[in-house]
This record gives sequence, structure tokens and C-alpha cells, in this order.
Amino acid sequence: MDTLEAIFSRRSYRGRYKSDAVPREDLVTIMKAGLSAPSGCNKQTASLIAVDDREVLDRLFAVIDPPVAQTAPAVICVLTRRINAYRDKCYAVQDYSAAIENMLLAVTALGYASCWYEGHITDEDMIGRKMADILGVPGEYELVCMLPVGRPETEPSQSAKLPFGERAWFNGFKAE
Repeated sequence: MDTLEAIFSRRSYRGRYKSDAVPREDLVTIMKAGLSAPSGCNKQTASLIAVDDREVLDRLFAVIDPPVAQTAPAVICVLTRRINAYRDKCYAVQDYSAAIENMLLAVTALGYASCWYEGHITDEDMIGRKMADILGVPGEYELVCMLPVGRPETEPSQSAKLPFGERAWFNGFKAE
């Protein structure tokens, strides 16, 4: 699959996954895609942990409320460290966001499905910290996202997108 095909066919998948294991070589490829993303001032604040052990997956899924992706045969947890880069600005959010998008495109290119789970992982109920503790993540790292990886049981559907002309213009903003 070429890059543009992966971009235009990527979907957020929230359904059930087939039980087929994801080969480690595919997880490595996906993670390398994430780590190849640009990073503000090259601080490389994003780190990754792939989990493909069912016992560890079950422990992680047990702390996620409401439950998501419980049938996924693998997940990639995205970690960040808050490191100031330029003029005391931290680009950790941009760094891990770029890494996540690269991984989502790699997931699509390899024929898997995934979804960017961040919102309730990082809420005040500290699910991300609970997950990090299960994985032995040091306190200076924050677990900010979980990407399930697997073969979808059903075809991922396309969410409705606003028309191009309502969100993109040439030579200035044009509200209609």
C-alpha cells in the first residue's frame, strides 16, 4: 500500500478483533514508524511499549473503564516525557501525536486496524498511570495513549467528514 492510499483508507476501529496474533516483526515495523516521526527540537519525547502477552493485556484491560479494545491481540502504549525544547516550550504533545499518526498509517498499510485511545486514558481517574504501573514505567514518563492492533472482525467504517471546502481554502480564510 502506498502512503496516500494508507492516509485515505485509515479508519478508527472500535469493534472486535480476530484472535490472530500480530507477529512481533509487524509490531516492530509499526513502532519504528512511530519513532521515525518528527520531534520538536529533536528531543524525542515519545517512547513506546508493545504488549502482546495475553496475561499482561488482560491486566491492562482490567483497569480501563469504560472497557475498550478488549479483544485486541496486541496494543502499543505511548509514553511521553515533558522535556522543554525551545524557549522553555515543550513539544511532547506534538511529538507523541506525530508518532501516533505514523503508527496508525503503518497499522493500516499492514492490513490491521486500530484506534487512538487517549481521552479516558489521561482523565483524572489516572488510568494511564495504572497502566504504566502494570508495565513498570518510571514516574517521569506519562502513558498517554493506547493503540490496539489486530485484524478487525468487521470492516472499519468511514466517519462522516465535512466537505473539503468547509475546512480548507486557498489564499485566506473563507467562511461560507
